[in-house]
This record gives sequence, structure tokens and C-alpha cells, in this order.
Amino acid sequence: MGEFPFRAHTALHPDHLWIWRKAVYVDENQRTWLPITIETENSLQVLMRQEDIPRGEAVRPSQLSPSPLPLMWQLYPGRRYRGSDSSFWRIVYHIELGGVEDLLLEQLPDPEPE
Repeated sequence: MGEFPFRAHTALHPDHLWIWRKAVYVDENQRTWLPITIETENSLQVLMRQEDIPRGEAVRPSQLSPSPLPLMWQLYPGRRYRGSDSSFWRIVYHIELGGVEDLLLEQLPDPEPE
């Protein structure tokens, strides 16, 4: 049987992702991640793709236009992230394929008040 040219494997999740400038996040290892927002009627997802690009100058959050994405994500137990806006995001998958990492996050609904 022939070998497949690519092998996908799970990757280590970044501990933190911070906004650097519009459409560029940086993790604790100074790697850049590019978000692709996917909005449907029932959910909000973001595909974070790790690509090494020139970071350019950092911007202040006040210089950014409004976005449905938080300014920072922090890894939490239970395969999820917590955003700086207190939102929770489930890790749908995180794979590396052919040297490219993709991390798909889905925003979880706010808990119902008791």
C-alpha cells in the first residue's frame, strides 16, 4: 500500500492568543495566528490558522474596530478557551497538516441565569 503524502496529527494548544493588529493574533511563543470568522444562524466559529507572517506594529485595542472576537483567549480546562470578554469557546479541533496548524473554536452559549 502507498503512503499518504500528508499526515495530520493533533498539536499542542496555545496557552494564550493576544490580538496584535487587525486580523493577527500572537501566542506565547510569538507565533502569528490568522482568524477566519464563520458566522451561522446558530453559532459563531473561528478558524485560527498559524502562519508565520511579519507582525508589523502592535495596535492598542482602542484602535481596532468592533469585532465579535475577543482581544485575548486563555486556555481553560475541558478543551476550551475563555475570552477576555468572558465568553467561552470550545475547541472543535486542532490539527497540524503539512506544517500548517488549524485551530477551530466555537463560541459556547452564555449560561442561563438561575
